[in-house]
Amino acid sequence: MIDLLSSPWPWWIAGPAIGLTLTLLLLIGNRAFGVSSSLRHVCAAVAPGRSSLLRYDWRRAGLWNLAFVVGIAVGGLLAGQLLAGAEPLVVAEPTAEALEALGVEPGPGLVPPEIYSLQALATPQGLLVMVLGGFLVGFGARYAGGCTSGHGVTGLANGQLPSLVAVLGFFAGGLLATHVLLPWLLSGSTP
Repeated sequence: MIDLLSSPWPWWIAGPAIGLTLTLLLLIGNRAFGVSSSLRHVCAAVAPGRSSLLRYDWRRAGLWNLAFVVGIAVGGLLAGQLLAGAEPLVVAEPTAEALEALGVEPGPGLVPPEIYSLQALATPQGLLVMVLGGFLVGFGARYAGGCTSGHGVTGLANGQLPSLVAVLGFFAGGLLATHVLLPWLLSGSTP
């Protein structure tokens, strides 16, 4: 029997749970499953009227979305603190081998310091990738009309062609970052 409180959920439980969440969101008011619009709602709440993009009733349009994002953060915190297993998370062996080939030492945890550290960020490649990458992620989510979860879960479930195009673009960008950008970044910024 699977212990749902101390081990990762298998796909056949997690997948239907996501599908049920999507179904409930659509039934309670045609809500889309995604979080990229939450930043817009926060900006509209904090600085209303500064831009025409922010002049709308964010309480009516986005209060449920902000509650959803807070729920994600609280749920992640609870899962990480209260439901964490005794064994530390480790990357899969093929991933560890691929990272070692790039000069990244897989150690404890999932965040290699060769990529995610102040020292790596202080290099020209690290700074460029983080700043440009952050801008492109934000711009891309806005330009695509949603984030990976919104398009990948809600849009594809609704059979929307723009969501299919967006998801294909997300995957292509991920492959490009993994096989081109990450090796380039590590070749010039490894401590």
